[in-house]
Amino acid sequence: MKHDSKVLERQKPLMASYVVTPEKAWVTDMATVEGKHLNDPFHTKVTVNEELQYPFPIGVHRAVGGLHDAPNPGDILCTALAACFESTLRLIADRLGITLESTRVKATAGVDVRGTLMVDKAVPVAFQRMDLEVEIDTSESNRERTELLLRATEQSCIILQTLKAALPIHINHKVVEQKSLAMKV
Repeated sequence: MKHDSKVLERQKPLMASYVVTPEKAWVTDMATVEGKHLNDPFHTKVTVNEELQYPFPIGVHRAVGGLHDAPNPGDILCTALAACFESTLRLIADRLGITLESTRVKATAGVDVRGTLMVDKAVPVAFQRMDLEVEIDTSESNRERTELLLRATEQSCIILQTLKAALPIHINHKVVEQKSLAMKV
């Protein structure tokens, strides 16, 4: 079954270019915080992407004395993982010709803050665990292709692979069985 992949149409010339000129494949993402209102230790603003200069507020988690009235850095870490995984899932589904009916990706990160507050020096100053819950609903009737989609997404998700090298990330996939598919049988 042949299908037109919007993703592959855009990626093929890039891939061909990277074979000939590998240095073109090197990408640098960025975020910048320029401290303003330094008398407020609980809030700052981060600007994402050098080209777009997209600003958004950052707060401090209540567990370390903040007001928790804006996304905190841990939330941003989870945001990066969830967004990367879900967008990678969409790209690969398009390339494979798998129609996604719905997706839900939830990333959570757990940390014992006694380390950062210097309450207990034995507690590491780091997230000790991350979890990724992935739920998809697809019109794909071939379970093997759905599993291929999920494996390929895990393998190709840059943020996931980066974090897995640093700490255990537990992934829980949940595939919703499409009701309309069951009725068609």
